[in-house]
Amino acid sequence: MTRLSSSEQRVAEALAAHGLGASIVLLETSGATAQMAADALNIEVARIVKSLVFRGAESGQPYLLLVSGSNRVHEKRVGRLLGEKLERADADFVRDATGFAIGGVSPFGHPVALATVFDETLFAHETVWAAAGAPRAVFEIAPAELVRCTSAQVLDVT
Repeated sequence: MTRLSSSEQRVAEALAAHGLGASIVLLETSGATAQMAADALNIEVARIVKSLVFRGAESGQPYLLLVSGSNRVHEKRVGRLLGEKLERADADFVRDATGFAIGGVSPFGHPVALATVFDETLFAHETVWAAAGAPRAVFEIAPAELVRCTSAQVLDVT
């Protein structure tokens, strides 16, 4: 059995701490993009949760947006809903805020709790798949459980 990396282990521990029965699945190919993950799992890309990090233009605060793999974020609209203009975050900011590299950012296991937004279209699926700390690692979860455990604000992000 392949051992989990320290990042993947952190996600596994966070899932267990939330009482989730989700287990980490290690893909045979990289799931660094939503389409790559969907192809590796043989599912539609809409069931992939993209974990996107933005920076608040005024506050510098990180915002984690959990978005369907088939959607693009309307940054201006989401920023208005959050009360702050959003800026794209660079790789260093993402790693500092989440503890993960781009391509493997998980909704769980961050150094500190992040303000989190959840794409309402993910509720169209019984389960969705999210990154588990590395491009090769994912886990399956019900959308309502993901919202509950991340204390996410549900919004129309498109």
